[in-house]
Amino acid sequence: MGHRALVAYRRPDRLYDLRYSHWGGEDGSLGERISAETPLASGAVNADLLADSIARDRILTNFLDPCIYEALYLVAPGAEYDVAAYHVCWLEWGDGRDGGRGAIIAVDGEAADRRVRTWFRATKTALADLIEMGALSRRAAQTYLEARVCEDEDGTVYTYTGADDAASTEPYTPTADRWLEDGPHRETDHDGWDSNGENWDDRP
Repeated sequence: MGHRALVAYRRPDRLYDLRYSHWGGEDGSLGERISAETPLASGAVNADLLADSIARDRILTNFLDPCIYEALYLVAPGAEYDVAAYHVCWLEWGDGRDGGRGAIIAVDGEAADRRVRTWFRATKTALADLIEMGALSRRAAQTYLEARVCEDEDGTVYTYTGADDAASTEPYTPTADRWLEDGPHRETDHDGWDSNGENWDDRP
């Protein structure tokens, strides 16, 4: 079965090469094993590329399926192999109509990953029970879940466009997508520049 992770390596041209790790999403520790000496974490990351020359904004929307992956790692070889780790959350339920709705939450090590994983599972399970009992509509539950992810954990919500969109008879307006913002009121465009024209992605 595995605990799948998507590992994105930043290139000098600011695009990313994507690789796959079958067990990298297990506990959030894979990033600690990626270094200049072991760029593939001693074999934990597959050498074969899933995709190359990918723009940053496309990593989430086109490659990070929240139904499949449990973790995302952004690796910056040009910054001494600095690694940013994120836990991937699926913001739907098994019979949901919007299976591609997901979120990423930054985690720093195994303890943080375990806390986020436990918190999200408990919150989502409680909401599922409320939906089943008829106390909440699916739309209300998902809106609440997205709000908790963003406000409580400073998460980034996104829509994976590769997922099949099930038919919907109930209108639904999701939370606006955010991609690694510095704060809850900061908006960025797809090139990594904020609304004031400042570069928010300043790693070399």
